[in-house]
Amino acid sequence: MAGGDGELKLLGMWASPFVTRAKLALHIKGLSYDYVEEDLGNKSELLLSSNPVHKAVPVLIHNGKPVCESQIVVQYIDEAFAGTGPSLLPADPYERAVARFWAAYIDGKLGTPWQQVFRVKTDEERAEAMKQTFAAVDALEGGLKECSKGKDFFGGDSVGYVDVVLGGLVSWVKATNVLVGAELFDAAKTPHLAAWMDRFCELDAAKAVLQDVDAVVEYAKAVQARAAAAAASN
Repeated sequence: MAGGDGELKLLGMWASPFVTRAKLALHIKGLSYDYVEEDLGNKSELLLSSNPVHKAVPVLIHNGKPVCESQIVVQYIDEAFAGTGPSLLPADPYERAVARFWAAYIDGKLGTPWQQVFRVKTDEERAEAMKQTFAAVDALEGGLKECSKGKDFFGGDSVGYVDVVLGGLVSWVKATNVLVGAELFDAAKTPHLAAWMDRFCELDAAKAVLQDVDAVVEYAKAVQARAAAAAASN
């Protein structure tokens, strides 16, 4: 991997899909970096000083300067290392705006109800969260067709910005199938997204950084168990 322009350090936590985005971008661009695993129950002074607003991962530190929030980190990597590896964001301003729209949609309209699936307490609330999640997935199926123009990825022939943003979630998409018995990217209902996920998982960068699905399932179960115990004690 290329050494890049100066020192790169990534503060993260292994199970975070948002950290995975940053890792994907770094690997796709062919950049070397130091990875620091954070204990989010006992956050390091480096993390707290680097991201004093949200105190969250990922944080990319480039030549001592921190960049926070996963989508911003991915954009920064693409722009700061424009001469290294493939470009992630399209060159055309309109296509770049469309890519940013769908990236924002993934976190806002898909991610929000999807997270609630794991947090709600009643079956009725979970059913409503799943309904909203599937509606967002259906819309994203259309977004893939729009961005890809019939090719393999959101970025067309090669992986682009939206692919990285969604790709960071792939292990959690597969874990959801196990945890709640719901296949988010169903080959019958959303064939383009299902085929996209299969292709994405075959990428060298994906193989290098995507979490083991069984490990994610166990992690999610442990988080849910701690949340249930805390709720019971209150």
